[in-house]
Amino acid sequence: MSADLTPEALEQLLGDPGDPANPYGYAAAVARDEADAFPEQLCERLRHAGFHLNYLPKQWGGAFESFDRSLTLVRAAARRDVTIMPGTMFSIIAATCLHLHGTGEQQERVARILRDGGAVAFALTEAEHGSDLLAGEVRLDADGLLHGEKWLVGNGLRCEAIYVVARTGERGPGAFTSFLLDLTDETIDPDDLSRLPAPRTGGMRGIDLATVRFDAFPVPWDAQVGKEGEGLEVAIRAQQAVRLTSMAGSLGIADTALRLTLDFAAERRFGRTVLSATPYAARESSIASAALLAADAVALSAARGVHVVPEAFSVWGLAAKHLVAEAAEDLLRRCGTVLATRSVLREQAPGDGVFQKLQRDSAVVRVIDASPYANLRAYCGQLPALLATTETPAPQTLRRIFTLDAELPPYEPARLDLIARGVDPVLGGLPTVAAPVRAALDHDTSDLVDRLSVAAAGLAAQAEAARRPGADPNALADLAERYAWLHGAACCVHLWWANRERPLYGAEPGATGWLRAALAYLLARAEGTDPRWCGPHLLPALDTLAALREQGVLFTATPVRLAAKPQEA
Repeated sequence: MSADLTPEALEQLLGDPGDPANPYGYAAAVARDEADAFPEQLCERLRHAGFHLNYLPKQWGGAFESFDRSLTLVRAAARRDVTIMPGTMFSIIAATCLHLHGTGEQQERVARILRDGGAVAFALTEAEHGSDLLAGEVRLDADGLLHGEKWLVGNGLRCEAIYVVARTGERGPGAFTSFLLDLTDETIDPDDLSRLPAPRTGGMRGIDLATVRFDAFPVPWDAQVGKEGEGLEVAIRAQQAVRLTSMAGSLGIADTALRLTLDFAAERRFGRTVLSATPYAARESSIASAALLAADAVALSAARGVHVVPEAFSVWGLAAKHLVAEAAEDLLRRCGTVLATRSVLREQAPGDGVFQKLQRDSAVVRVIDASPYANLRAYCGQLPALLATTETPAPQTLRRIFTLDAELPPYEPARLDLIARGVDPVLGGLPTVAAPVRAALDHDTSDLVDRLSVAAAGLAAQAEAARRPGADPNALADLAERYAWLHGAACCVHLWWANRERPLYGAEPGATGWLRAALAYLLARAEGTDPRWCGPHLLPALDTLAALREQGVLFTATPVRLAAKPQEA
């Protein structure tokens, strides 16, 4: 087993997903989906290659280097079947929690399980309360007995240990404590702890989700993790990093959906021409392409930003997750329009009928760590204070985040916080670069940066208005959504400016086509308008990704060569 696994090496290992005979390809994924089957063979192949080690810190025997590297690695696997993420990576939440407040002995126990390819489950949510975590009822009583039921526990049926957040107090966030339970203990009475399959999901079928029921389960004295009362806080902090891997899943789905659509449109005859040359298909494909460019730039920025300013991620991570998930959903809708009947066929359709699986899987990824509204609600209350600050980030902070060949500092999860401190480095740093960026751009793209600057400058007043008596009760949530799209647009500006002397998305250094398309798309979403009215601004996105498709590389800023088709090998 090798821990030195690159995205290109992974591509070669798993082969062309379009090959019907490939056990790691689309046809195999669709067959598993039809049978509600867990991706055993694919997950075993990845574990043997050391894929699972890439979210474990090196001091635990893992191979984690940086989130931007892991983002691309996970995306290369997820473009074949996003179900590999729960199959190989669901333990990342529990592992991060143990990293934050576990004892040395607890950390070593978890590291040993995960190094060997095992699983540690994370038990937080309950069926009756969903995202209302403060209402959780699973309780540890005064006799050290655990009562209640946890819901949708990832890898809950096959895990060797489980990290449980349970009530130990009466009210507030400090009423919850964490426990690490060893489920390999042969003395466990099945009447005290039972694991049942959770309700089946529409997408990501066959994944291991369980209902874990505790009926006066005796908790050993040394099972407590960290201090009493800090369990919920640590769990929420840990989930900030998990959203980065969730974004990799959305990007993998989007990459496959758009690639299948572009392939189909390039070959499908429509009258005397091909479908891709018709105005309507070109426009829908351009919108989908712009959505993917924007999502990629935002996810990549976040994956680097968490190394530099993890204190900002209680807002940044949530905003990026919302944008990437919603952009992927929009992309799938646009691709479905171009594919038309082929988007609903289970047979004789592009990718052996995988498009419907992509739609179902995306719907699950969109809600698996928080529903869209819960995601917005989780950070909207922070925006008035965050937007009111007049601080500006240090120029070197922006350079370290956005310059793609700049060395990143080590990831420090202990610096994650429940409240974003100081300034938003992305929007707060926009005024610093806006003037020189505009001067370096063509007229159309410069106008879009102007629009972004004006919109960003107005956020603070909108936040203040949203808190006034009598304001629309949805005003703060709506502001959080607008903030996410504008924050994403600012990420694109910073990314272009910091790398203007380097090729991005396969284009020449300093090329502005991808930036113009991404900004037009993101500003339209921020304004609540249909991106189709952006017209010509979006066309360069299609040209950019069509060129990458021809080159056989991943749709990302620093392209990765994909596995060759069998006849090209």
